[in-house]
Amino acid sequence: MNKAKPFAIPKREVWEAFKSVKANQGAAGVDGQSIQNFEARLAGNLYKLWNRMSSGSYMPPPVRRVEIPKATGGTRPLGIPTVADRIAQEVVRRYLQPLLEPLFHADSYGYRPRHSAIDAVRTARQRCWRHDWVVDIDIKGFFDNIDHGLLLKAVRKLRLTT
Repeated sequence: MNKAKPFAIPKREVWEAFKSVKANQGAAGVDGQSIQNFEARLAGNLYKLWNRMSSGSYMPPPVRRVEIPKATGGTRPLGIPTVADRIAQEVVRRYLQPLLEPLFHADSYGYRPRHSAIDAVRTARQRCWRHDWVVDIDIKGFFDNIDHGLLLKAVRKLRLTT
């Protein structure tokens, strides 16, 4: 690893993240670049992404907004990141998830490995036999409204204590 880089991101991590993103497929982002287009210049694209991430100069591009129909009527917005940004997000996820996963409450089921909606329903059914009340918390727009400065402060503190 080059000591001139402020973030020690192994190139192998970027490669593994690409393989994961490729396996998931997905649509092109605002840049119109598909996974196949990204792969046509794979070495250069991955190096450029690694270089920007490890130097701290990576800035995510805007996401493409698509309206998805709801079963109950109406639509909900869905943001589609670029292929490169999905790879960058996967690199970060692979780093943070092992650190943060043990800190989550056992009854937190959203977007966690080995914690599905079916698991949440199973647990709720079991508890319905013991309790006559339910608490369901879903903070609408949480990530749109969170104080990102405070969030980054928490991540920095975690990094110092692990």
